[in-house]
Amino acid sequence: MKKTSSILRSQAHFLKYIPNMLTLCNSLCGFAAILYMMHSYKASPADALDIFCVASWVIFFAMIFDVFDGLAARLLNAASLHGIQMDSLSDMVTFGVTPAIMSALFFECCYEWAPVRWMRVLSYLLCSVYLGGAALRLATYNVHATLKIKKSSDRFSGLPSPGAAAALCVSVLFLENRFGDNNMMLQKCGIYLVIFAAILGLLMTSTIPYIHAGKWLMSIRRNRKKLPVVLIAVAVLVCFRMDGLAFLTALYIASGPILMLFEIGQKKKIESTEVEK
Repeated sequence: MKKTSSILRSQAHFLKYIPNMLTLCNSLCGFAAILYMMHSYKASPADALDIFCVASWVIFFAMIFDVFDGLAARLLNAASLHGIQMDSLSDMVTFGVTPAIMSALFFECCYEWAPVRWMRVLSYLLCSVYLGGAALRLATYNVHATLKIKKSSDRFSGLPSPGAAAALCVSVLFLENRFGDNNMMLQKCGIYLVIFAAILGLLMTSTIPYIHAGKWLMSIRRNRKKLPVVLIAVAVLVCFRMDGLAFLTALYIASGPILMLFEIGQKKKIESTEVEK
């Protein structure tokens, strides 16, 4: 019995490391994507676009680890400040640095690696806004977690960094799928992508409310009215594939400002009603 209990205790001690191992896998995916994108400079623009698409899928794969590390920490009761710091550092690599690098390289690739100097500098600055936004957001999250500041459990204040990274990755996949053979359109879209990256960076530092997609999906059991929305989203993905994915991503990015405007309108309506009374 003593031997069995000691084995169980040692196994339980080992289980505590699983969330951190998943977090490390997240950061290693980001590192792998960066290393793979370094080969784009040696490739032709067409091959480089394929490299960026692979890197985008690697970032999506990292999101799976990002979801499961938090889930494992809760299930195994292994949540800690050390884990929170590790999670933010990994997110900074995978969802901050990697998408910023990909956006900058994608822009240069669209101009066949020889854009005008001022345009290259502008693209770097715009991607820096995204990177800075991710850093500020993750630092704020760490401060709130350390000070145990309570916040809404079903909403994010500002665009979450994985959501911003997903938006850039979907944009790269969509542009390559639609305009991979059209250099003229790619050049126009390349500058739009880095502008979009800067907008995402600003959204990450904002207080605009965004729905917590994971918790929203988990709440379907309690609220069956949400099920048709999920079925419609799945139908859009199946029928339209990449176009559908781009549409749903754009809808999520726009949902924050729309929700904020709706809440402001509701608040003003309530205040006007109270004044009339």
